[in-house]
Amino acid sequence: MTEQALMTQGTLTDERVLRAIELVWREAQLLDQAEYEAWNELYTDDGHYIIPIDPQTTDFDNSLNMIYDDRRMRRLRVHRMTEGHAIAALDAARTIRTVSRFSVDEASDEQVTLHAAQVLIAYKRGNHDLWAGEVEYSIRLGATAAEDRILRKIIRLVDSEDVVPAAGFLL
Repeated sequence: MTEQALMTQGTLTDERVLRAIELVWREAQLLDQAEYEAWNELYTDDGHYIIPIDPQTTDFDNSLNMIYDDRRMRRLRVHRMTEGHAIAALDAARTIRTVSRFSVDEASDEQVTLHAAQVLIAYKRGNHDLWAGEVEYSIRLGATAAEDRILRKIIRLVDSEDVVPAAGFLL
């Protein structure tokens, strides 16, 4: 089989793809449990966590984003959320998220890129907020599943161009 065929052949039964999906689900669980430091460890050192405003953009460096975090910015965000430096973190919403409807863009022995739908419900002070979006994940595969890491996560919120509620949590 050619290298090109190996790179584009991923299906939802492909072991590499299953590993990537399991990492995505582990990330969702850590976020719902507010385990932000463990969440940050799921990313590669060169990984990015991005929430663009323009749902069509692919040029995140030259676009306005709600979040565009590299390693340093993720670490600072986690610090604010865990050390009581953000008011929203002191009275943070409880969240539950569902990540599903996976489709595979690319799968190789080194990396899997997939899309999924995410629905998040946040509950705080008797109110529910709904966050929904299309998420693109690029997962760098390690020698074992325990070594797999998120290289890039892009969350394209369905309402990104409208006023969105403040979030004292990570999407």
